[in-house]
Amino acid sequence: METFSENSVFPKLSDEQLQKLSVCGIEVQLNPGDILFAEGDINYYFYVILEGEIKVTKKLGDKEVVVVVHQPGEFTGNLSMLVGSPCPATGRSVNTSRLLKFTNFKQLIDECPSTRDFVIPAMAQRSQLLEVQMQQQEKLAALGKLSAGLAHELNNPAAAGSRAAKQLNSAIENLQTRMLSLGGEHVCVTHLQLLTELQQKAVEHMAQAKPLAPLEQSDREDALAEWLEEQTIDNAWQLAPTLVSAGVDAEGLRPLAQHLNSEVFSEALIWLETTLTIKGLVKEVEQSTGRISELVQAIKNYSYMDQASLQEIDLHEGIENTLTILNHKLKHGITVKRDYDQQLPKICAYGNELNQVWTNLIDNAIDAMQGQGELRIRTARENDCVLVEIYDNGSGIPPEIQARIFEPFFTSKGVGEGTGLGLDITRRIIACQHHGNIRFDSEPGNTCFQVRLPTKK
Repeated sequence: METFSENSVFPKLSDEQLQKLSVCGIEVQLNPGDILFAEGDINYYFYVILEGEIKVTKKLGDKEVVVVVHQPGEFTGNLSMLVGSPCPATGRSVNTSRLLKFTNFKQLIDECPSTRDFVIPAMAQRSQLLEVQMQQQEKLAALGKLSAGLAHELNNPAAAGSRAAKQLNSAIENLQTRMLSLGGEHVCVTHLQLLTELQQKAVEHMAQAKPLAPLEQSDREDALAEWLEEQTIDNAWQLAPTLVSAGVDAEGLRPLAQHLNSEVFSEALIWLETTLTIKGLVKEVEQSTGRISELVQAIKNYSYMDQASLQEIDLHEGIENTLTILNHKLKHGITVKRDYDQQLPKICAYGNELNQVWTNLIDNAIDAMQGQGELRIRTARENDCVLVEIYDNGSGIPPEIQARIFEPFFTSKGVGEGTGLGLDITRRIIACQHHGNIRFDSEPGNTCFQVRLPTKK
C-alpha cells in the first residue's frame, strides 16, 4: 500500500506565499458549521485557510467519514477540481474561520506559477490518499453488509429452533398424559395397531410431501373439522390443521372411528395430533440448526477462511456462497435463475477477491431492480477463458453515464449511498489480479455484466 507524507499532502504555505496569494484571492469569513463546499457539487472553489479550521468529510452510507481537518496555512482541493469532476467531499468550518477564496483555480495557477510546484503534487497525492481511504471504507462497508445479512439469516433459524424447543416440552408433557388415558380397557391391541399404522403413514407423508397451497390447506382443514364435529369431537378445529398437514383425512380416520366410542376416539386423535406435532417440531429444530450450520459454512467458504489465498477454485461454489450470504436481500422479491455449465473447469484464482466481485455485481443488480425482479447467472467456457454473466431486468444504466461507471468515485447513487469504488475495485480485481476483463451491455429491462477469466494464469 502506498504511503504518504503529511507535509507533502497537506503542506503549509509560508507567509511570503500567503502574501502573494492574497493579491489574487477574495477574503471570506465563516461561522462555525458553515459549509464551504458540498459533496456532489459541480462548481466549488479553491480556498486557503488563514484562521480557524476546515473539516473535510465524506459520506459513506449513514456515516460521515472525516478525511482531514485543514489548519491555517493549508489549502483545500484535489485533482477533481482540475478535471471538472463533482466535488468528492464536504468542507465545513469547525469554528470562526477566515479564508482566501479563488473562484478560478486555473487562472490562479497561470497568474501565480510559483504555486504550481507544490499545489498540484499535493492535490494529486490527496486524490490517491482519498482513494486508499475510501477503498478501505468500502471493504469495511461490504463486511458490515455481510455481517448484517448473516446476523439476520442466523436470527431466523435460531429463533425458530428456540420456539420449537419450548413447544416440544409442552407437547411431550401432553403426550405423556394422553398415553395414560389410552391405556384403559376400551383400547385393545387391534385399536392400537390401527392407530400406530395411521401415525406411521402420517409421519412418512410429513417427511416426503410438499406443503399444500394455503387455500387448499384451509379447505381441507374445514372439511376434516366438520367431519370430526359430526363424530362429536369437541376440539376438532384445533386438531384439524396438524392432521391435514400430515395427510390425514376423514377416509383415513373412519376405520378407527367405527371401532371406538367418541370419548376414546377423541383421546386417540389428541394422542395422534400430539405425536405428529412433536415430529414436526423435531423436524423444525433439525432444519433450523441445519440452516445455521449451512450459513456458518457459507461464510467460511466465502472468505476462504483457513485456506491459501491463491488456489484452484470452483466458480459455482463461490457464486452460490455469495447468493447464500445475500439471501436476505433476494428472498423477498427476486427470482434467481441459474444457467451453469456443469463442465466448467476450475481456475487458479484468489477466491475471496472473486467473491467480492460477485458480491458487488449481484448487490448492484439488486439495487437496480429495487428488490423486485429476476436475476439470471450464466456460466460458460470460451476458448481459454471462463465466462460469468450476471443479468438483471432492472431500470438499466443510463447511456450518458455508461462510459464512466468504472471510474473511481463515480456513482449514480445519491450522496452517501455509495463510495463509487465498487465497480472500480471489481475491475481491478479482475484485470490486475486475474488478468481477465469485464464489460457490460445495458438497456432498460436488460443489463448484463460479463466477466472473463483465463483458465491458466
